[in-house]
Amino acid sequence: MSRAFAHEEVVVRRGRRSGLPLIVAVHSRVLGPAAGGCRMRRYDTWQDGLTDALRLSEAMTYKSAVAGLDFGGGKSVIALDRDTDVTPDLREAALEDLGELIASFDGSYRTGPDIGTGPEDMVVLRRFSPYAYCAPEEHGGTGDSGGPTAIGVLAALRAGARHVFGDASCTGKEVVVSGFGSVGSRVAAGLAAEGAHVVVSDVDPSRKEAALASGYGWVEPGRALSAPADILVPAAVGGVFDEASVPRLTAPLVVGPANNQLADESVADTLAERGIVWVPDYVAGAGGVAYTLSRESEGYAHEAALERVEGIGDTVGHLLGLARTSGVTPMRAARQLAERRLTAAGSPAAAAAEVEADAEAEAATARTRLLSRS
Repeated sequence: MSRAFAHEEVVVRRGRRSGLPLIVAVHSRVLGPAAGGCRMRRYDTWQDGLTDALRLSEAMTYKSAVAGLDFGGGKSVIALDRDTDVTPDLREAALEDLGELIASFDGSYRTGPDIGTGPEDMVVLRRFSPYAYCAPEEHGGTGDSGGPTAIGVLAALRAGARHVFGDASCTGKEVVVSGFGSVGSRVAAGLAAEGAHVVVSDVDPSRKEAALASGYGWVEPGRALSAPADILVPAAVGGVFDEASVPRLTAPLVVGPANNQLADESVADTLAERGIVWVPDYVAGAGGVAYTLSRESEGYAHEAALERVEGIGDTVGHLLGLARTSGVTPMRAARQLAERRLTAAGSPAAAAAEVEADAEAEAATARTRLLSRS
């Protein structure tokens, strides 16, 4: 894909109450209003926060497209300095500033919790705009989306297991869950209930006691990727897979909700070359978005929204089958599915990207053939 600027709209503003940098990045509205969470995080510079917003909003476009949602991709960031003292007053001021900015989009950008924010923060945003989702149920929202996200990951895991092992059951499988937070802990519980042997890891050492009390094994974070496993579930921070870490992996199947797991898109090829099936994070982790938007924007009932989340398993099965028959990586297969949907909706940018991607793939194939003959 071209690295030229492809976002529809990016707004960077200094909050008039908080003085903090606020960023809203809208990558695409081709399929519908842009949707993506609100991140409050410390960065070395506010420009790093902008980079985060640009990257994550693009991922949201593909997440919605592959999941079959009629929404585009967006992201909002409240960029904190490394030494910012986030008092309750400053936090509320920053959220009010962001709420005011989100209101200016008049529904064309919709948000929810992300790293550093939660359901209670959405209550503050809703003072300014109704398009802040996942507020607590008593405030008219659907609450924490961690449950639906985990359900989607488990559906993706079963589809991946069927593809790799010939059986969707995880019974008896050795599974390492890297990240024992809201989603990772739920995924661990679901896997254990299916009879998997679960080992967890987290950078927060205080979570070790809870993990052991739940009957899981524990591995230190520095050894999580290389621990013996049938399945690896990245459920913490992104950027964990690069040319240095991939050779350490032991699991033939990698499926997890952590955003932007690859340090670079070329790592998808490295994973495939080593015989590792990696389900793209924006596919596996789409359950929370699918559930929330289905409920709060499209009016689905709880059961119908969960059925949509469970459909992630069918999507994963389809894209892995497409990858196998087409001889491409799962990431390329997912991109093809998304770009075809975007193109059908009338996106010239997506059409151009698909043509460029196909040309790059053909060139790579030609280079491989030439090398094999030399």
